[in-house]
Amino acid sequence: MGYDLAIIGSGGAGFAAAIAATTRGLRVVMVERSTTIGGTCVNVGCIPSKALLAAAEARHVGVEDRFPGIATSAAPTDMAALIAGKSEIVGTLRKERYEDLASDYGWDVRRGDARFTDGPALQVDGERIGAAHYLVATGAAPSVPAVPGLAETGYLTSTTALELDELPGSLVVVGGNYVGLEMGQAFARLGASVTLIEALDRLAPGEEPELSAVITGVLADEGVDIWTSAALAGVSREDGKVLARAADGREVRADAILMATGRRPVTAGLGLEAVGVETGRAGEIVVDDGLRSTNPRIWAAGDVTGAAQFVYVAGAHGTMVVDNAFGDAGRKVDYSHLPRVTFTTPNLAAVGLTDAQVADAGIECTCRVLPLAYVPRAIVNRDTRGVVKVVAEVGTGKVVGIHIAAANAGDAILAATYALEAGMTTDQLASTWTPYLTMAEGIKLAAQSFRTDVAKLSCCAA
Repeated sequence: MGYDLAIIGSGGAGFAAAIAATTRGLRVVMVERSTTIGGTCVNVGCIPSKALLAAAEARHVGVEDRFPGIATSAAPTDMAALIAGKSEIVGTLRKERYEDLASDYGWDVRRGDARFTDGPALQVDGERIGAAHYLVATGAAPSVPAVPGLAETGYLTSTTALELDELPGSLVVVGGNYVGLEMGQAFARLGASVTLIEALDRLAPGEEPELSAVITGVLADEGVDIWTSAALAGVSREDGKVLARAADGREVRADAILMATGRRPVTAGLGLEAVGVETGRAGEIVVDDGLRSTNPRIWAAGDVTGAAQFVYVAGAHGTMVVDNAFGDAGRKVDYSHLPRVTFTTPNLAAVGLTDAQVADAGIECTCRVLPLAYVPRAIVNRDTRGVVKVVAEVGTGKVVGIHIAAANAGDAILAATYALEAGMTTDQLASTWTPYLTMAEGIKLAAQSFRTDVAKLSCCAA
């Protein structure tokens, strides 16, 4: 049987494309080599990691005694029970949001390894599958550098760490970007002794320095041992412990080591070279701004393109591919106002350009950094560790970047995204209605700081 669209991969991009295509009345087949469908987000990424983070946050609240008059405590973590609960959530969402949807929409699902062959066509366990268009949505997998002794010693990744049935007493986390930060804080709050190692000179190196400073201070307060400018030089096992050595000579012993050193696109074994699909240095499929590969009938979406590895990017990609392939829509990807969130506590959230990126672009900018000590929501929460930074063009006052380190910053950043989409100026943002005693009010206060001293404002002063 010939299909209109054949999709390799059953994650966010693949499902978005399949839904969009079947809604158009197109014939769709989806090929998945794993025993489960749903891809990274529901199985080993967003859902399970945030479930673990929520549990770790709940335990941390029990031990921090933040509020006077409230005495709390927390028992040791029952890791097996925690992971079982996480798996239950994953199983439920996988069934409701993926397995059941595939049945409801009625596209074909094939299990097996897909490989391109002349035509182009797919070979799936000996069966030839032909389609008018093809979508590669195979996602990404943990990328681990070649460190001497690491393979022999053994290590965890963000995937395998979510399946542990026993909490390590001590853990080395290598990588100080969003995965390492989230995993490091989660395991520390669950009761492990954590050492966090980052090769660059600060944690969260892609964020504004002010946000990096906030999360570094918070993790240090919570007992995490932080090493920056520390490239991992070697790993071995001694007396049942992992011994990790940095290039500068520092050493640490722990029960386990978790490699949070990024993720790489999954393209090996797909036979892309046989059908003229170009790949980049990291293995990503090279696509134009409409997500078409160098073969006009083959498209790619999600992490496999080398784009920002967010499931909402993958979902948008999948829908766009169908619009462009079957509707000749000519849609193009625009990442200029793409928000991002690191789900530590506090969240690190940002949209738009950093101070340095604006300077590199040759734009004259001005910035304001508002400490959370001026945000009433943070004051009543009794945790003012955080900042709101607004980056704006000189002259026009147009806001080009907003960066937040705060509780619930991942929610507040949506308002910032809308502000950038609308092309708002700092004056407009400072004059916009904003609910009092919300963390989002920090955005307005930061905008107000361009024209007044917010320390001299009363509560709610406009």
